[in-house]
Amino acid sequence: MSAASPNLDQNSDKFNWRIFGPGILLATGAVGGSHLISSTQAGALYGWQLAIMIILANFFKYPFFKFSTDYVYDTGESLIAGYAKKSRVYLWLYTLLLLASALISVGAVALLTTVILGFMLPSSISPSMTVLSFIVMGVSWLFLVLGHYKLLDKFNKWIMAALIVSTIAAVMIAAGKPTVMAPDFIAASPWNMASLGFIVALMGWMPAPLEFAAMTSMWTKEKVKADHTTHRQGLIDFNAGYISSAILALFFLALGVFVQYGTGTEIQTQGGAYITQLMNMYTATIGDWSKLLVAFVAFMVMFGTTIACADGYGRSIAEGMRLINNNPNEASQTQIFWWTTFSALGGFVLITFFKGQLDIMLKFAMISAFVLAPVYGWLNYSLIKSQQRLSPLMTFYSISGLIFLAGIALLFMAQLTGILA
Repeated sequence: MSAASPNLDQNSDKFNWRIFGPGILLATGAVGGSHLISSTQAGALYGWQLAIMIILANFFKYPFFKFSTDYVYDTGESLIAGYAKKSRVYLWLYTLLLLASALISVGAVALLTTVILGFMLPSSISPSMTVLSFIVMGVSWLFLVLGHYKLLDKFNKWIMAALIVSTIAAVMIAAGKPTVMAPDFIAASPWNMASLGFIVALMGWMPAPLEFAAMTSMWTKEKVKADHTTHRQGLIDFNAGYISSAILALFFLALGVFVQYGTGTEIQTQGGAYITQLMNMYTATIGDWSKLLVAFVAFMVMFGTTIACADGYGRSIAEGMRLINNNPNEASQTQIFWWTTFSALGGFVLITFFKGQLDIMLKFAMISAFVLAPVYGWLNYSLIKSQQRLSPLMTFYSISGLIFLAGIALLFMAQLTGILA
């Protein structure tokens, strides 16, 4: 391997920009609905109160995402291949769930990207949502099928760098000009059963659905193949992406606090309407000059998420189908092309014909992601335990995470079924 990529292997203890890839892709895919929508809404509705839930969700999901990197470097296989070895039932369930969530997730994030693009265009230019969504999905599709993983790997580093800088700038500007509290404002508490659904949705995609762990393993396989990174380098990349995503969630929460919390304005709950409301309120608070800044932040968030999701779902579905068909060869670029096309085209169809229901589907996807999180977490934990001896501390950490995720999921299910009023 060292002959193929001597800089990365021989200088494994030195910083090298090329080691970054899958972790940054995870972060870019994560900061869509969970950060721009749910985190900002949490700040707008409840101030800083739900910061603890964002921190806990990121903290307790961490080992199960990390195991995706460990498993690839330990076995040379993806997590999906591990699911297949454990049981073909798990493989079938994961692949079927992936097929459904690919359409909903890619369609939802592409719709949000389309809304932002429409907001950025001059009023004299007003193409329909269908036309704008076709442009968004078409550009994303071309980007992926022409550039494949290597272009995605390079491009996403710049997306993430621009996103971090612009988000921090936006929050600092908002913090410097605090909003005026409405005289009759009464702080709402999220610590009641009525708010449980919102909290579960917030944590479901925080920092990302746990099904993304398997996608991260697919990107990691590609990274190892392309640049021959070491396990240590892979963990540096993963930690950089995961921690950046967690910190950005708190910055987006702060954006909601500084711009909307306590103003007395009714907060829109639908994703597309909320993004427009947020950008309009930001412009009103800071000034018209800030319109392009906040729109740029939002667009970078959602465009990066759309590309990462389309690639991740397409790549993972291709892997699942390969294993279902007992094909010993790696999924070809042609197979990945067709499943990426399926994700992009299916998302466009949903936007075109069901755009009125996409907000409902997005909320459903976020909630179901959290309910299924303990299942994916247990699968990833059991797979890595079969490959390496975990330290007592990591074992305790993982089990605590499973108890936390399962406990809140069961509490939500109990409320949903009427056991808890």
